[in-house]
Formats: sequence, structure tokens, C-alpha cells
Amino acid sequence: MNEMIKMVVVLTILSSVSGGLLAAIHDGTAAQIENQQLKFVKGPAIKTILEGSANDPIVDRFKIVDGETELSFFVGKFNGKANTVAFEGFGKGYGGDIGVMIGINLDDDKLIGAAVTTHSETPGLGAKSKEDPSFSLQFKGLSVDENVKVTNDGGGINAISGATITSRAVCDAVAKSLASYKRLKPQLAEQIKAFEN
Repeated sequence: MNEMIKMVVVLTILSSVSGGLLAAIHDGTAAQIENQQLKFVKGPAIKTILEGSANDPIVDRFKIVDGETELSFFVGKFNGKANTVAFEGFGKGYGGDIGVMIGINLDDDKLIGAAVTTHSETPGLGAKSKEDPSFSLQFKGLSVDENVKVTNDGGGINAISGATITSRAVCDAVAKSLASYKRLKPQLAEQIKAFEN
């Protein structure tokens, strides 16, 4: 019985030390992981959506908590005014979650662009949501109050041929992001003032 207690104590100590080391490594590399995601995953979409911005939107960013989710907002300056933000939302696709970055002009509440950041969709079908610019261009100019759905569901977005589930997921991600935008607009307007200079 005494041996059993010693084994439990030793295992508990080893587990605690291992867990502490893993947590320290995770915390120590969190900033590097975020920078790599910004550079290689989200960065290209942000730069495409906020093309022509006078600032670097990846540097000019802030975070706001929306419910249980922390959202990163990337600020774009056009004509000397910080009036545009880009941020990422998610929808459930055929192969898993699809990340979609959208850009919104705070002055007229219209989408200036949308781009898929991450997906696990079928190559040649659902993967076209990221590769085919004509699909993403359909979102440009939409009002934040519009019904963002594919045409089969009563909306105005033409689905990718053979990838209706993916197209619906992208529309769902955009619609959820627009709902977050409407909830957070007062906070966004306040936060964005810091980037006016």
C-alpha cells in the first residue's frame, strides 16, 4: 500500500511539472504563432481587402470581445481617414470551419471586400472559395443589412458550382460577421479614433 501511495505522488509531481512546462512553452510562443498566422494566413486576405490603405493594417489593429469570442480588427486608412476595418468570421463548411476575412467601411456600412483565409474543403470544388476571385467579388458593396445567402436560399450570391455547402458556409461566416459588426459598431467607432493621427 505504501508503494502505491509513492507511485501516485511521483506521478502527480511529474504530471504537474510536465503540465507547467507545456503551459510555459505555449505562453512563450503565443506571440510568435500569432505573428506567423498574421503574416502567412490572414495577412494576404487583409492586404487584398484593404488594398490601397495608407497604413499597414496588420500593425494597426485592436481587439474587442464579442460574447465569448475575442475578435481582432485591422484598421485601414483611406484619404487620410481611418474609417475601415477588416476582421475574421467563421462558417461550417463541408470539410470543417471556413475562415472568412471581411472589410467594412464604417461611414457607409458597406462591405469593401471578403476573402477566405482558412478552409479544409475539397480541392477543385470547395477550395475554389479561396482561389476564385469572382466568388469573393460578389460580396463587395453589400450593405451590412443585406440578406447574405446563396441564390438557392433566397439571397444574391451565386454558389460555386459543385460546392453549395462551401458557398453557404462562406455566406454564413459573412452574415455572422455582419451581425457582430452591428453589435460592436459603437465600440469600433470609439477604438478607431486612436488611429486617426
